[in-house]
Amino acid sequence: MAGTTVIPTRMVLNQLKGRLRTARRGHKLLKDKRDELMRQFMDVVRRNKVLRERVEGGLTEAFASLQVASSIMSPEMLEQALLYPRQSVELGMKFKNIMSVNVPVYSFKTQSNDPTEIYPYGFAQTSGELDDALENMAKVFEDMLELAEVEKTMQLLAEEIEKTRRRVNALEYVMIPDLESNIKYITMKLEENENATKVRLLKVKEMVLQDAHNYK
Repeated sequence: MAGTTVIPTRMVLNQLKGRLRTARRGHKLLKDKRDELMRQFMDVVRRNKVLRERVEGGLTEAFASLQVASSIMSPEMLEQALLYPRQSVELGMKFKNIMSVNVPVYSFKTQSNDPTEIYPYGFAQTSGELDDALENMAKVFEDMLELAEVEKTMQLLAEEIEKTRRRVNALEYVMIPDLESNIKYITMKLEENENATKVRLLKVKEMVLQDAHNYK
């Protein structure tokens, strides 16, 4: 119970008041951080929705074209056409800070800037639908990478929001009420001691006056 584990002295009272001021400042800062993290999180959620729709649309087109190509070309010919890719991609990653959260930023660079390098085959024995499928996949690749970046950012921000929320709740519902209760307890005890001291002083004064003037 609050108050039973503290010593009711003025020194302890001043220490607790200092801790209470610090806890209140920390509580306000953490609430501001939580609110800003939530705002950033909602922005990322909206960005994620747009990217996901774009990626799903691009993949749907690519798979539709690939399915048509599969119906035209034999499985062996299709496998042979895609067996040895000509283009290679180098992925890079760095970090940016969002409200003390390091989130990844992905980038990629192709070995060649020639757009025809995405086709690892000759055009004589392949269908145009296979060309469309690879072209759609190449277009959607950058969006897929950005989507992965956004979803990782969402995960990290959500974890930080949860940690910040727990800290805010611990301060708001545990630490600050306990400090306030202990301060109230010590203040009451000190007031009781002061009143008791006043009564004793009045008693001593009365006894001194009786001795000095022979009062009965």
